[in-house]
Amino acid sequence: MARVAHALAMDNPNVRTDVVEVQEFPFLARQYMVSGVPKTVINNKVQFVGAVPESMLIDYVLKAVGVEAKDQPSEVEIAPEVGPTTRANTPR
Repeated sequence: MARVAHALAMDNPNVRTDVVEVQEFPFLARQYMVSGVPKTVINNKVQFVGAVPESMLIDYVLKAVGVEAKDQPSEVEIAPEVGPTTRANTPR
């Protein structure tokens, strides 16, 4: 999940990500009441524990900024890394 969050930050100057090792920063673990890892906190408004699919992370980010996701995008639309192209039916 950190990879996706960092990719969002690289693509958008309005997004900043930090990954914190709670063993090294116990005061942050207490501040954010970390009971399990990974714990994700977005704008101090939305938080969850555990790994989630990329599409769900995007939905949480949108929720944190007050935007409701209209349609659930597919994994290919979010992070085309390997596999079929997202430009199907495009002449070459």
